[in-house]
Amino acid sequence: MTGSRFIPSSAAAFAGFMLCASMSAWSQTPAAAPRPAPAVVAKPADASPAANDTVRVLLVADRETTLSSPVTATIKQLYVSIGMPFSEGQTLVAFECDEPQARLGMAKAELSGAVEAHEAKIRMQGLEQASDVEVALAASAAAKARAQVALQNAQVAQCSIKAPWAGRVAKVHVRSKMSVTPSQAMVDIVKSGPLRLKLNAPSRLISKVKPGALFDVAIDETGKSYQARVLAINGRVDPVSQTIEIESMIDKNYSDLLPGMSGVALLNAFK
Repeated sequence: MTGSRFIPSSAAAFAGFMLCASMSAWSQTPAAAPRPAPAVVAKPADASPAANDTVRVLLVADRETTLSSPVTATIKQLYVSIGMPFSEGQTLVAFECDEPQARLGMAKAELSGAVEAHEAKIRMQGLEQASDVEVALAASAAAKARAQVALQNAQVAQCSIKAPWAGRVAKVHVRSKMSVTPSQAMVDIVKSGPLRLKLNAPSRLISKVKPGALFDVAIDETGKSYQARVLAINGRVDPVSQTIEIESMIDKNYSDLLPGMSGVALLNAFK
């Protein structure tokens, strides 16, 4: 209609009013404060002795060595192979020994002649046909011949290498008919018998560890536990790791244990 004003309906007016009110309330409402992070409570460390009293150990032979060639020679016979057991005094390597044997024979012949000459001089001295000087010179020659025989015997003894103790062969470096030189490595051997343990225990166990104390060792390779005995304790604590070296040995000889095996020593309960 001309000259008339548009009057909104009551529903539209109410909706507009509510929208304005909502926007006004939202602009005046403060932002929610962030929730504080939950406090982190540190758990106390496990102070039980068994938690930290297990250390890694390594089995080593009571004795092990490398046998070297004492002379320049050719190997006549090799009597060993890897892993082979042997007894004390058993011949492990033999060299060709013709030349030393010949020199020994010559030395024995010279000794026999020197002894005969000395005895003859003594008889002649009794007949006043030899002076004291001649007898002394003959005695000196006989002594020199005996020394030559001893020297040649020593060289003949080097024609073979014998085991210093009972054990097993760990490694063979040479072959039969091979020429070797002095100090050349030939055979690595390890001694039979109970094995030793290498371990470094926490220094706080010093008051508990005494020579002769027993403890258990779990070996990885066999899956079994064995009893070990403390032999000696180092006189110094490592200042960096705070550990002390303990020398120990498996209490008995077990055929299933070999040098180089490793495991865990249970040090929480000494016996």
